[in-house]
Amino acid sequence: MKGANIVLIDLNPSTHAGCTLRDIIESCSKLNAHVQYEPIENSEAVPCDRELSGIVSRCRPDLILLVLSPCHKKQAEVFFQSLKSELSELPTIVAIEACQPDEMFSLLKFGVADFITPPFKKVDILPRLWRLLERKSPEQTLTYKLKEKIGLKQLVGESFPFLDAIKKIPIVAKCDASVLITGETGTGKAMCARAIHYLSPRAKKPFISFNCGAIPTELMENELFGHIQGAFTGASAPQPGLINAADSGTLLLDDIDCLPPAGQVKLLHFLQEKEYRQLGSAKMFQADVRILAATNIDLEAALKDGKLRQDLYYRLNIIPLMLPALRDRREDIPLLASHFLRKYSIEFNKEATGFASEALQTLTLYDWPGNVRELEHVVERAVLFAEHSVIRESDIMLPLQKAPARKVSFKEAKANIINEFERNYIEKLLTAYHGNISKAAQAAQKNRRAFWQLIRKHRIDVQVFKPG
Repeated sequence: MKGANIVLIDLNPSTHAGCTLRDIIESCSKLNAHVQYEPIENSEAVPCDRELSGIVSRCRPDLILLVLSPCHKKQAEVFFQSLKSELSELPTIVAIEACQPDEMFSLLKFGVADFITPPFKKVDILPRLWRLLERKSPEQTLTYKLKEKIGLKQLVGESFPFLDAIKKIPIVAKCDASVLITGETGTGKAMCARAIHYLSPRAKKPFISFNCGAIPTELMENELFGHIQGAFTGASAPQPGLINAADSGTLLLDDIDCLPPAGQVKLLHFLQEKEYRQLGSAKMFQADVRILAATNIDLEAALKDGKLRQDLYYRLNIIPLMLPALRDRREDIPLLASHFLRKYSIEFNKEATGFASEALQTLTLYDWPGNVRELEHVVERAVLFAEHSVIRESDIMLPLQKAPARKVSFKEAKANIINEFERNYIEKLLTAYHGNISKAAQAAQKNRRAFWQLIRKHRIDVQVFKPG
């Protein structure tokens, strides 16, 4: 609610309707809102249209807090008629003393959004303010949530393909249908999924991301649906599963094409019936979860090869959202590069001020198979190693510029492949378990110490995978 403007209109400053205005004002300040106090000195007269219009025009409020004294209860109808003739969507909370239930009902009928009565407590006032300010000004709420609450500052771009995809997110967020997000690796599928969740009515409920390609096939169903105690050897305690954990919220199934056939059947049943069965249990459980799915593969080929069930595809693809590759929106590359330059110059405490024209041309002409993620890593390296404030062409390290490959022995080549596999496997597990080493080691069927040694061997920063 940062930046919201609340006007407090007091129709009788001498009595304050028996309330403590300080508590109301402090409640507003808890939301980082600006509060404007407007006392109406003439307690015998009802404010006219012109006077109310003047207050609204001068303060331009997002919400009105109206303090009514007992003698103004009969005048409330005229007051709200004059107010609603000026503004039809402005939420209003009434603070009033000794109001009977039928009088409160009349206030609601006149257009009051909510009311509070003494004693005034912050715990009662804050939720009311939050609810009405969240509902007010959807454009401000969108910007706040996208840019601040969930940190989606990487959704940078002005090209038509990018904006055409991004502008659908607030619309998609309002409904509860399944969404299938497609796009090459590094295009921002997970970030878009988060935006859909945090702009939806489920925003205050859990958002859980699960990478279907990071977990061994035999553990997939257990991770999603959970198990009861004694369901299998080693199941010494029940595990509810991710669907249970995401109840009332959103579950993102990344790399959905990696979900094994049995898991696809169970997921399809859950999507149809909103019910599932834990491993080892005869009982059916219910959960209210919105499913978002993402993939970077050719779906037509996956359907043809039987990698993805056709009926599951149709269930997931109710709303398709395709993110463009970076090479298809080259005009956004300078914007993204500048964004990452600012980010890493602050992080590395470097005085990087911009790109030389040759460096920017190199970035723009490259095809970026890794998309935005690859661009970020290239700019990160450039900022870290650059010796000047302006990034030069020589600072841009791209795969096409690497040294000619030298001949290696079979033993060395094999070791390189194993190292690459180990690192990728460990990073996928840490991603799936949000940096929890114990759970990742259990999934890999290795003891925690051995798993930790692998992490140290490959110099993997576990903190990167932890939420927040």
